[in-house]
Amino acid sequence: MNPRLALLHPYPFQRLSALLAGCLPPAERPHISLAMGEPKHPAPQLVKDALCANLAGLSGYPATQGTPALREACAAWAERRYGVKLDPAREVLPVNGSREALFSLTQCLIDASGAAKPVVVSPNPFYQIYEGAALLAGAEPYYLNCEASRRFQPDWDSVPGEVWRRTQLLIVCSPGNPTGAVMGLADWEKLFQLSDRHGFIIASDECYSEIYFDEAPLGGLSAARALGRGQERLVMLTSLSKRSNVPGMRSGFVAGDAAILEKFLLYRTYHGSAMSLTVQAASQAAWNDEDHVESNRAAYAAKFAAVLPLLRPALEVGMPDAGFYLWAKVPDGDDVAFARALFEQQHVTVLPGSYLARDAHGANPGRGYIRIALVAEEAECVAAARRIAEFCRDRQPAASA
Repeated sequence: MNPRLALLHPYPFQRLSALLAGCLPPAERPHISLAMGEPKHPAPQLVKDALCANLAGLSGYPATQGTPALREACAAWAERRYGVKLDPAREVLPVNGSREALFSLTQCLIDASGAAKPVVVSPNPFYQIYEGAALLAGAEPYYLNCEASRRFQPDWDSVPGEVWRRTQLLIVCSPGNPTGAVMGLADWEKLFQLSDRHGFIIASDECYSEIYFDEAPLGGLSAARALGRGQERLVMLTSLSKRSNVPGMRSGFVAGDAAILEKFLLYRTYHGSAMSLTVQAASQAAWNDEDHVESNRAAYAAKFAAVLPLLRPALEVGMPDAGFYLWAKVPDGDDVAFARALFEQQHVTVLPGSYLARDAHGANPGRGYIRIALVAEEAECVAAARRIAEFCRDRQPAASA
């Protein structure tokens, strides 16, 4: 067996299942899960129609590069959304969701053959694929704590020179999971300067970019364009899962540096990760339509408007810049105990923030927080918020005694 498998940590939801094992929540209260970031809104009818109309695609082998029509639809969307012109043949590559692409891209990019161990820099808290992909590629993850005092943005200046010299890949997530924080142009400018200085590649995970409430979040490609630079050493990854409520389709695309995508396509040809022609046709329909995305955003905005007034008296929580998570600070600072007791007493599941982070630089930046995913229908989210508020009121006397 690959000895690097022993380096992998249990996934957060495995840890959550173990935490809640043996609990006996009140049966009269239906279970409400706000733990997993799995969209629950209905899939768009136009996507369903495109899937059914293209079932003949199941009979053919798809090309790893995808159809020209799908790549052109992705490039056209990127131009509408970010104002960037992409070459569909060289700068766009369909993938089976951003999770798969994040993992395989890391295996493609990391060179662990040298004397110095390569580094993958990651935000902390983070999506655990970043860490697992780095470890299995033979790299050392380096975690940058994202805390409230810095708008939940990494402190790039805190990274030692020795670490930058070994860094081959830096992963950013904007809007962030779990904080919902969005990088500004100054953040991107700093990051590009560091990439120019040290030569590392930037992978920009933007799978939450289309769930926002005011101004559309800046992306890596649009930031590069605004700063008058090209796409060298920059790859953006996006997905239909959150944007179009089709996580089961496993569909997204990567775009950016053509030289990187050329090698990534070669890797994927051997990796066996071509997207079904049927899914490609449905993906093309989704990227070509914005009406269902606007309706999706409106549904999330309504949930935040309904839930936040109920939670704010009980928890330290604010409106995120984007995304569908609330990153809430618990009253007593023990996120694990809070999550278990909440499930046991109110039959509501949330994810402890410390499960999404690692101890780094003397702290676990997820400790004391819970992640609340507002993915259920509005009435269910409101019911859960009321139960969380009731739970916090019931705990207050004991906490202050």
